[in-house]
Amino acid sequence: MREARARAEGLQLLGLAKRAGSVASGIHRVREALRSGEAVLVLVAEDASEVQLRKIEGLLRVRAIPRVVLGDRAALGAASGGPPLSAVAVTDRRLAGLILRRLSGGMATES
Repeated sequence: MREARARAEGLQLLGLAKRAGSVASGIHRVREALRSGEAVLVLVAEDASEVQLRKIEGLLRVRAIPRVVLGDRAALGAASGGPPLSAVAVTDRRLAGLILRRLSGGMATES
């Protein structure tokens, strides 16, 4: 129950970040945000393919950006107002911090 609430709140905050223009959606844009140093937090779908995730894992390690599993591809896409997504990057430090705090109560977090 607690995990479901944390997930719902995290997805709501992702929607807020998207409306604020602080989200890079999709693997290609996440890679760009990681390379440019704009990404503060990366949210990945629990059903994202390993092939897609390998495209960003090296950059995540080099940049030491937190990676959090949040819902499935459909939920990530819906929260950010688009089609199913394997990953999104949050580029606003304050919003990323809010998302991390909401999710710390029961979600899978990796660094």
